[in-house]
Amino acid sequence: MDQEAIRVPLIIRGEIIEEDMILFPGRHGGVSFSTPDVRRYLSRMPLRNPSDLKDYYAISLDEIIDFLVALGSRLELDTNRHLQQAYTLSLSASGLTKPILHNMYRNGLQRMFERSWLEEVVDRNIGRDYLEGWVPVPLNSGITGEVRAFGARGLHVVPGNAALAAGITVVRCAVTRSDAVIKSPSNDPMTHAAVIRTMIDMDPTHPVTRHFTVGYWKGGDEEVERALYHPANIEKIVAWGGMGSIKHIVKYLQPGIDLITLEPKFSSSIIGRNTFADEATMREAASRLALDVGGVNQEGCANSRVIYADTGTDPDGIATAERFARMVLDAIAALPERISTTPKDYDPELAAEMEALVLDDMFFRVIGQAGDAAIIVSQDSEPVEFSRLLGGRTANIVPIDGVEQAIRSVNAYTQTIGVYPEALRHEIRDRLGLHGAQRVVALGCAISTMMALPQDGMEPLRRMCRWVSGEGGDNAAIRNAVID
Repeated sequence: MDQEAIRVPLIIRGEIIEEDMILFPGRHGGVSFSTPDVRRYLSRMPLRNPSDLKDYYAISLDEIIDFLVALGSRLELDTNRHLQQAYTLSLSASGLTKPILHNMYRNGLQRMFERSWLEEVVDRNIGRDYLEGWVPVPLNSGITGEVRAFGARGLHVVPGNAALAAGITVVRCAVTRSDAVIKSPSNDPMTHAAVIRTMIDMDPTHPVTRHFTVGYWKGGDEEVERALYHPANIEKIVAWGGMGSIKHIVKYLQPGIDLITLEPKFSSSIIGRNTFADEATMREAASRLALDVGGVNQEGCANSRVIYADTGTDPDGIATAERFARMVLDAIAALPERISTTPKDYDPELAAEMEALVLDDMFFRVIGQAGDAAIIVSQDSEPVEFSRLLGGRTANIVPIDGVEQAIRSVNAYTQTIGVYPEALRHEIRDRLGLHGAQRVVALGCAISTMMALPQDGMEPLRRMCRWVSGEGGDNAAIRNAVID
């Protein structure tokens, strides 16, 4: 694709805008793209009148799901030109490699719009009845309560490290009947727009289509953000992003705006002592750990970075940890390209730390090759000081004497912990939860996509709704309910 020809539209409620274009640099290779200057369209981007959500309530949840299923059937990479453009741009702008991106665009995105997935998202996260009407709640006072989940006007700062985020955002907003202004990321500026443009091809006047606005502006543009991040325009901000991005958004908070943060977390693994009793069990654990470390090239916050292995810390234990590290590297090398490849980019700061470690085999030993796949084996029970930099298929195995140290390492910044074997997961999951872990999974499940379960220790769909309650009853019940 001619880089100068890459044009990313601004889409406002079914209208495609490709005027007032300005040029922005992309990430990863300096790829640039042009897109309309959103400052010229600020008055049109938010939904000014909340009553304009009423068209969403003129159709049933089944009709919304039918529309999403039909949308999914059109997200075929071979035939959808909008998706093809997004994929082509992502090849240059994303940090992921071609085989992984191809799998996401060809297989992953469509799967999120399958009817069974959509029904599960609704039923497990909120409950159909609460989205379709007022649900009676009998109360001890005799008053009859009632609750309904309403959609809200939200602004979504979405991630660019996985095209699947476009599916997650669209599904969550549609089934909750929310109005969404989506800020596209510079490392994936077109995928959300491609999905919305496909909706427009289907029906530009459909209520689902009419409640999506998607555009790009540089994060930190105060003229844009002060205009949009205001309780007159939005009620919810759903922000995926790093600490810097979240701190930046926080300054716009005021009464009337709810911030839902899905910020990067740190993920790890815990391998129990019994794993190392025989060769076959070690290899099974290594093959599962390879998925958690190497899957999507360790670009996700759910990927494991530090692995606490209960091998013991004596010389035999260290030797076992190093043997296990070689098994993990062999398993990473055997992963299909659609799941893991040699990384496209390698963090220069991490590269410098890895070079320094090669000269320090007293405390750490590097097995494998930084920039391709590498495991740092600690020679005692301490992880590397730069563990938060670990990425690009680089992990740290830390030998331990018992899992207590691993449990104590968990805090509120911990997202996913993969545990092996399963009996150990059941044994320690309560302790991990008490320490702050947000997701405790069987080893090998870290990068699975489960929209029907909580995320980051909360339930995003429930947070995206406004839960409106009511009370009613006869005179006796009302008098009984009032304490005078």
